[in-house]
Amino acid sequence: MHKPISIIFLSLLLFLNSISSFAENSDLKQQIKQLDRQLFTAFNQCDIDTMASMFSKDLEFYHDTAGLGDYASNMKSTRDLCARKLGLVRTLVPDSLEVYPVKDFGAIQVGKHTFCHTVEGKEDCGTFDFLHVWKKTSDGWKVHRVMSYGH
Repeated sequence: MHKPISIIFLSLLLFLNSISSFAENSDLKQQIKQLDRQLFTAFNQCDIDTMASMFSKDLEFYHDTAGLGDYASNMKSTRDLCARKLGLVRTLVPDSLEVYPVKDFGAIQVGKHTFCHTVEGKEDCGTFDFLHVWKKTSDGWKVHRVMSYGH
């Protein structure tokens, strides 16, 4: 008689834990989605100061065609890109965003994004894969690692 009650109790605990984990992951996904929106609103508007504040000073940026960059090279590239006034706009591909918690560190964000700008009167766009590792710090969330690929 005690065995079925133990199994029911254990099942209930596992169920409640899975609901709790789902709620936490859902909240984290919304938080990272908001941070992504903030980062790329700044990118689209060439708001270099906001972007600079959202990247870790220990940034490593892995790009499949450009290679490995750090915080300084990433910020220089962004400034140079903005100076060219291409009107480049980044959009997150709907329903592509995935977020995974990293225990005692932050989160992993995976998705696809599209970059568009006008060239000789025609819209030129490309859709690429990305992975961001976000680190939760005393100064807020920072993009700590970037992997941009599929170019």
